[in-house]
Amino acid sequence: MSDLTALRRQPDVRVRDGVRLLGAAARWILRAAPAAQAAAAGPLAVALPAQSCRSARSAGRAALWLGPDEYLLLAPLAQGAALAAALEQALAGLPHCLVDVSHRQIALEVQGPHAATLLSAGCPLSLDHDDFPPGACTRTVLGKADIVLWRTGEEVFHLEVWRSFASYVADFLAEAAFDVDPA
Repeated sequence: MSDLTALRRQPDVRVRDGVRLLGAAARWILRAAPAAQAAAAGPLAVALPAQSCRSARSAGRAALWLGPDEYLLLAPLAQGAALAAALEQALAGLPHCLVDVSHRQIALEVQGPHAATLLSAGCPLSLDHDDFPPGACTRTVLGKADIVLWRTGEEVFHLEVWRSFASYVADFLAEAAFDVDPA
């Protein structure tokens, strides 16, 4: 069977200064109890966060807490097959659900001094540094699209967007940017 992830073309997204399409990545949703969470941390080489709405990352890999027993795991695409096999081996015999969602999502990055303001044009969350500090992540909406929002730096946000909404989200951000920074 061929790897459909590699055959998919990137969606046509309109970008503007401060908004860019990130490269393809390997992605999984892990649903697991604490014993399986601990087992998954080994091959991932990232301790799964225990605090709600927080992330952990190391060496290009990340784990984002989406719910009490749910994590979004991210890794470089080139490591995907080997990491998936290592995760399945580590989780063997433990109740869990590990679903590859690499084909379903793309990632956008919004950065710069107006990044939080730009996202606030369509996101109902307070993105103030005290309310949503670096490392924070959550499911939310941007405009009418579901996203996973992850603050990776002081002025940097990572958005996980379903591929079918990618153009809409990019267009929404491009349009909102005119109101935020009409340069």
